[in-house]
Amino acid sequence: MATITCTRCSLNRDQQGFPPSPNARGKQLFEEICAVCWAEWLKYQQQLINHYALNLREPKSKEYLLEQMGQFLATSAPPA
Repeated sequence: MATITCTRCSLNRDQQGFPPSPNARGKQLFEEICAVCWAEWLKYQQQLINHYALNLREPKSKEYLLEQMGQFLATSAPPA
């Protein structure tokens, strides 16, 4: 498995196994966020979904999670 310097933790760690989504944002996360930090985000995301009873079919819930993901991983959106 390839190693990357993670933009969140600044450590050289294993890269994720695959991009988390098939778009520019997923590619950016794959290239910049290590597998450990991504696993931490997934755990935190589940806590947010459960705590706030988020319905992922609602656009506002998805938007909220994307905002939280950006803050948690301290990444910016890729250029359009």
